[in-house]
Amino acid sequence: MSAPIVTYLRSLEAIRDRSSQVYELGKKGKLDHWEFDEEKLDGVVDYCINIIKRDFGSDYAKIPPHCRRNHFLSPDNDRISNLLSRPDFPGADGSGPLERAKALIDLYLVSVLLDAGAGPKWSYTETDVQGEISWKGGRSEGLAIASYHMFISGLFSSDKARKYQVDATGLRDLTPETLAKHLQISPENPMDGLEGRCNLLIKLGDALKSRQDICQSGRPGDILDFFSNRITDTTLPLSAFWTTLFELLLPIWPSRTTLPSHPTEALGDVWPCPSLSRSLDEAGVKRTEGDDYVVFHKLTQWLCYSLVEAIESQTEWKVQGKGQTGLPEYRNGGLLVDLGVLTIKPPSLGLQAYPNGEEQPPVLEPSHPAVIEWRSMTVICLDEIHELICAKLGVSTAELTLAQVLEAATWKGGREIAKEKRAGGGPPVEIISDGTVF
Repeated sequence: MSAPIVTYLRSLEAIRDRSSQVYELGKKGKLDHWEFDEEKLDGVVDYCINIIKRDFGSDYAKIPPHCRRNHFLSPDNDRISNLLSRPDFPGADGSGPLERAKALIDLYLVSVLLDAGAGPKWSYTETDVQGEISWKGGRSEGLAIASYHMFISGLFSSDKARKYQVDATGLRDLTPETLAKHLQISPENPMDGLEGRCNLLIKLGDALKSRQDICQSGRPGDILDFFSNRITDTTLPLSAFWTTLFELLLPIWPSRTTLPSHPTEALGDVWPCPSLSRSLDEAGVKRTEGDDYVVFHKLTQWLCYSLVEAIESQTEWKVQGKGQTGLPEYRNGGLLVDLGVLTIKPPSLGLQAYPNGEEQPPVLEPSHPAVIEWRSMTVICLDEIHELICAKLGVSTAELTLAQVLEAATWKGGREIAKEKRAGGGPPVEIISDGTVF
């Protein structure tokens, strides 16, 4: 059994706890790399409300939750609905909604693991049966649609008679060359982090094979069979789902931060924060191991949001419980930078000018203290923005949830303001992608 501190740092609870401590440093002007202007949050709220009103009016019930499914949609093509209507898709033979949900979990899981920033130069071209271009684009939607076509072709399945599935053997047979072909990567169409993405999927295959207690046949969707034997009604506690999903996926993440006393216990998306460490020392707090680590678990949270949607849309199950946060990635975080809530403090980050006179964003590793502070501030600012939006619109946070605000406002707003600010729509801080963080 893991030590209490290890269990805590792997938890949803730790994400808000630790980011809140960094947020308080920001309010006091004690961050190393950022100035925080809390008053400008109101401008972000107005910017987000305008987007919500433009796209949804006041019909907030129409806003979908933030999840991977939304990235498979384009104005004239609802790919997931089309997939579900196929006569050969799981569940169509009368085997039931659980089989449909399992197939979508398979698809969404591999799609999310392919979703880390692809870079501004890559795009995916979709063609119809006549070979005509039906869609072209990059970033999250491009990666989603590429993964959709890989899935329906049976690339991730070792059983070609059951192509609409992902299994351990199919994943472990992947190579960077195969993935590059299906992602249409070339010298003219380069992608960041290809090796990292491929390794992540291969490691997922290893994890599925080693955890047959959770995924009996080596499929991600088997997690529903695991829970169907453990819940007495149609209520699946979020805490139980999170813990099981986290345990299943923990071996696939790159080795990052560990605790000196537990060097073999992987923690996931957890990082030391120097400004938090210093503040604890200055306050005379009696230090304990790991109390200056901040926690994000961004990809696992993104998966959790996405898989919950698959479960609830296809079955009668409800995933109940709170704890998920806004996602600390470059769209949500970029919104805060581009609208002046967060401003880079030291010139040491190496700001340069583009040929047209614009500032060139700094390029940083995910482990850089400036990135850790930025992500922590993003988590709590998203909570504040959510509450302020609801207050201005006169609705409760249950009527307009954080997941809906992420989808309809902050993530979308971060993309839109980036396009206004920079050619190509890149973020205000470039993160060197290993395919697993941003």
